[in-house]
Amino acid sequence: MDIQSRMHELVKQINQFNDAYYQNNESLISDQAFDELMLELQQLELQNPLFALPDSPTQRVGGTITKTFQSVTHQFPMLSLGNTYNEVDLREFDERIRKVLVDESFEYICELKFDGVALSFWYENGQLIKGVTRGDGTRGDDITANVKTIRSIPLQINNKQFPNSFEVRGEGFMPITSFEKINEEKIAKGDAPLANPRNAASGTFKMQDSAEVARRYMDCYIYSFLGNEIPFQTHEDGLLLLSQHGFPVSQTWKKCQHIEDVLAYITEWDEKRNNLPLNTDGIVIKINDLGQQERLGYTAKSPRWAIAYKYPSEIAHTKIESLSYQVGRTGNITPVANLQPVYLAGTVIKRASVHNANEIQRLDLHENDIVFIEKGGEIIPKITGVDLTKRKSGAQAFIFPSKCPECDGELIRLEGEANHYCINETACPPQIKGKIEHFIQRKALNIENLGVETIDLLFEKGIVKNIAEIYQLNELSFWGLEGFQQKSISNILQSIEKSKSIPFRQVLFGLGIRHVGATIAEKLVLAFHSLDKLAEATYDELIAVPEIGDRIALSILDYFSNPSQVEIIRQLREAHIQLSEEIVEIVLEGESLVGKTFVISGVFENFEREELKAKIIANGGKVVSSISSKLDYLVAGNNMGPAKLEKANQLNIKILSEEAFLKLLS
Repeated sequence: MDIQSRMHELVKQINQFNDAYYQNNESLISDQAFDELMLELQQLELQNPLFALPDSPTQRVGGTITKTFQSVTHQFPMLSLGNTYNEVDLREFDERIRKVLVDESFEYICELKFDGVALSFWYENGQLIKGVTRGDGTRGDDITANVKTIRSIPLQINNKQFPNSFEVRGEGFMPITSFEKINEEKIAKGDAPLANPRNAASGTFKMQDSAEVARRYMDCYIYSFLGNEIPFQTHEDGLLLLSQHGFPVSQTWKKCQHIEDVLAYITEWDEKRNNLPLNTDGIVIKINDLGQQERLGYTAKSPRWAIAYKYPSEIAHTKIESLSYQVGRTGNITPVANLQPVYLAGTVIKRASVHNANEIQRLDLHENDIVFIEKGGEIIPKITGVDLTKRKSGAQAFIFPSKCPECDGELIRLEGEANHYCINETACPPQIKGKIEHFIQRKALNIENLGVETIDLLFEKGIVKNIAEIYQLNELSFWGLEGFQQKSISNILQSIEKSKSIPFRQVLFGLGIRHVGATIAEKLVLAFHSLDKLAEATYDELIAVPEIGDRIALSILDYFSNPSQVEIIRQLREAHIQLSEEIVEIVLEGESLVGKTFVISGVFENFEREELKAKIIANGGKVVSSISSKLDYLVAGNNMGPAKLEKANQLNIKILSEEAFLKLLS
């Protein structure tokens, strides 16, 4: 694989892992393996800047924003920390600090790295006014009603030592005692237990019913203070001040004079951390003096004055009881090891993905093998090896099946790929349901009121057998189905009708063509503008599109050569789904705005928002979504957002009326 292809593959993988982690509370890869992928991508982008993609995860802090709660722009970005797993990196970090703070003495503050949900609490005039999740680091979800149920968080502060406006940040978590109690209740009812405390915390803080959140006794540890006015000079003083005035600060932190003290702290807590009321996976090391922090500064992604040390992955051993095989929406067959339950890193492990046939062979898995399981922090467990000394004589090796475990269809393995696929995509139940679930998701057709459970029921009853049949649903379709009232049926049908206006690029992504993700779908739309033209495209025309290689081109050709898919497209066209998109080409008009950045907010007399954006770009300017100190202009229309106006004033950003903008053009 060439360098550019490797970079693109890394971007795709990391984005998938981020999406699963932040949107679905699934950890598909260990923390250490994820960090290694990110480091590889960062190094390749440094060496090959021309190949770097604008949507690279290295430009982001984390994941993406849900639509369940109102989205809020952070007053100060919630950055991530650089990670290390060894003493050598920590000593190098210490040396980098010394090179900047020449002839200055400095101290470190060491804190446990709690494994929960990063939260931001906003205070105005002593009152808690907002609680926000981390989100993507720039914008998060407003979950104020839920964070107010955290009993340890003060709702009001009456003290003149605090400024009128400030923010504290901390790690929200579900105590292990609460987690175990909830799981006992779920098991007693016959419900599936929660996976682990971190995922349980993430799901709880996004619940709509704050009363249910309160019943789960969530907690939080505060670890930082932010604001335009800071009433102290060191991080230590900040922790003491917060603790003195009722904020829940974990008393496990320690001030260290030298890197040797830091290493001793890490060793001390390696075992002690297992006795805490929540899971931890490492240590955070910060420069104590705030002035020194400011001089050390930031990279685009993280502060230079702090680093996170992560403890090595924990390992357990247990027996494989069987292998089962899961079928994904694209027909991908994933082997899963069913294990004798074993406790590891805070949870009971019963299953572990084996990924593909190559992994079965690499591990040389046999029936009833005793295997080593690794789980770094709160991740999906991974089999790392087999204890051959305990293999029973005559044990049979696991053989990857030649037929689909769900529909008995033929399995194929394409050249250059590790995975096996079931080719019976129009009659294999998991594939059909998976395609429908993919089609209705937010990034695709965004059919909000048609959930996975409803799709499962409609499929099992034979009411919906492919994505096109969603548009044939009516009130009669739901008659006799338990749990569907007139209001819920009406909401579903309204969502389906609304989806008919979703842009073509999302529709193309929603079709679920193998290897065509959201980014590739967008590039195909820019190249071909309609589904008809894409269907008629030749192999040479497809690979001429940027980022479309042999594998994607062949997948597209295969999709449109399938009569079943052609029929589904015909039905979607009859349902009036958007199968084309007008691409407006922006023609360069001038250079009066070259090098200037703009934020647009409000309603304008002479322009629609997209027209105004196009006008800025046509004259050499750049439009961004959020206000920062590097912004040149805020173009303000009627009914603009007060938060943007306030922030622009705070940062002394020049604010342009529509008339002033037109003068700037000329």
